[in-house]
Amino acid sequence: MKTITKISFISLMMIGTCFSQDMRRNASSSLFSDYKACNIGDAITIFVVESSAASNQAETQAGRSSDLSLGASGQASNTPLPKIVGALGTKNDFTGKGSTSSSGTITAKISATIDSVLANGDVRIKGSRKIIINGEEQLIHISGIVRTSDIASDNTVLSYNISDAVISFEGNGLISRSQNPGWLTKFIHWIF
Repeated sequence: MKTITKISFISLMMIGTCFSQDMRRNASSSLFSDYKACNIGDAITIFVVESSAASNQAETQAGRSSDLSLGASGQASNTPLPKIVGALGTKNDFTGKGSTSSSGTITAKISATIDSVLANGDVRIKGSRKIIINGEEQLIHISGIVRTSDIASDNTVLSYNISDAVISFEGNGLISRSQNPGWLTKFIHWIF
């Protein structure tokens, strides 16, 4: 019985040694919190919530006027001299007005992966999504730098927390092509 116990104990020690965990690999894990994306290749979900509005108005008024007049009259020994009268006037008025306004809203949810980890611990992300509905293709690209403290416990981040963010929406299909002028119209605009 003692021999079987010794053999079992030695067998368990050998199995435990073969399948032991590397504590350095699990050092960043916590028993009390969820795993947050922080390594190259980790996936992260981005909530794109962007809205922008801008307006600008300008009004300019300028005016200038000047008048110059000259008059002369005289008489020499009962003979009247011709009367000389002159007047000169200039006027310059300018009024200019202009205004511009633009607004836009983008809402999307896209997954990206960590492309690289910077020296300070921030991560560079990159992701894209291609959606095709009834032949209409929509491409969404996103890239930028995210602080790991801005990543939520469910590995999500809001788009306004991404620095150096590049977010592009591109469309291709029948609707996109119908919004562009035809080649004849482009040629006429190129000539004139």
